[in-house]
Amino acid sequence: MNGKKAVSLSKEPHLTYSSPVASPPVLGFRELNSQPHETFAEYRSVVPFLKREDGAHLLLRGHDVQRFVKDPKTKQLETELLYARGITAGPLVELAANSMLFSNGEVHRRRRQAMAKCFSFSVMERVRPEVRRLAQGIINSDAHAEGFKLRDDFAAAIPAVTLAAILGISQSDIPLFTSLAYRVSKVLTTSWGAEDVPEMEEATRQLVSYCEDLMAERRRKPQDDFLSQYVASVDANADLSPAEAVMQLVSVVLGGTDTTRAAIVIQTGLLLERPDIWSAIQENDSLIAPAVAESLRLEPAVASIPRLVVEDIDIEGHMIPRGSVLLLSTMSALRDPLQFPHPGEFDLHRERPRWHPVYGDGEHRCLGQALAQVELEEALRALIGSRRSLRMDNQTLRVSGHAGIRQVEEIIVQFA
Repeated sequence: MNGKKAVSLSKEPHLTYSSPVASPPVLGFRELNSQPHETFAEYRSVVPFLKREDGAHLLLRGHDVQRFVKDPKTKQLETELLYARGITAGPLVELAANSMLFSNGEVHRRRRQAMAKCFSFSVMERVRPEVRRLAQGIINSDAHAEGFKLRDDFAAAIPAVTLAAILGISQSDIPLFTSLAYRVSKVLTTSWGAEDVPEMEEATRQLVSYCEDLMAERRRKPQDDFLSQYVASVDANADLSPAEAVMQLVSVVLGGTDTTRAAIVIQTGLLLERPDIWSAIQENDSLIAPAVAESLRLEPAVASIPRLVVEDIDIEGHMIPRGSVLLLSTMSALRDPLQFPHPGEFDLHRERPRWHPVYGDGEHRCLGQALAQVELEEALRALIGSRRSLRMDNQTLRVSGHAGIRQVEEIIVQFA
């Protein structure tokens, strides 16, 4: 094989990786963003990772991504990325320093514990009827009789209004809450630069202040809702500082907005481009869950999971040094043919792991997975359950980004 060593990792003997002696190449953002799936497929079989022009290492193969998402040689990024961009103080740093999203070990477990029970699968199933009512209400609205913006009118409303309902936010506050959530959640993407920082910081200040006011109100007037239970738990256990208590609430808001919005648009676009599969789901709604899972695999809204390397890593003779940023490419791993045969096909009956890899693994596995699945499934149920046929006309699904939370363009859908 021209000096390359073959590494067989599949039950299918004809599928192998071949690792060259040469070092993994360094690629720029423009090249990675132009055709990420094609780029990953080209390099995945010959190198275990790519180097990015900013110094990050992009891990490509399914089994490596599964391993290093919880390997002790890596840890969750804390404030390192902000510091690397010259942001060393202010609201964004305060958020990162006090949030479970950006912490490790016992600190992370302590912060996450206060929220974990509230977002269990059993609890989120009790939210399903409300999400179903919300999604169906949007579809049945007279305002959408001739069509609507799939991203901004439908997909954006579902996670924001669902979270507002869970947190007990007033209906009149939902537009403000939604705007702040989407502006702050940009920090979790790779699509922001120095020019975006002032707006992100101001939105963070406002969202933190808003959450502080919510918690103070529940202390004064407890209700039968999630937020009252959370505040009572925080006060009774006294294991979170005031800053940590509010930042966990902010973290839940951030983790449950942008990714779900993008995923709803993506799954709808993928399915409308495949009318035979759309029709099959309309005839059999038991296919909704596998359709959601396959959409997340084929075109994930979250393209990578960031980790910090805390001990030198050797992968097939290629060194990733301590202190490096390691991007675990879920986008590449979910199309790894050694993990998912015929990865470019949309297969409703594909054999899948019990826990979808797009949500991560280990102690940092997505806390909101159960809620996200409910929202994605009920969004699809509302769309296929409409008495009218849905179409995109001459538009196509456009998703951009090779790492972090990906961006999806607006789609105007029409009712036939």
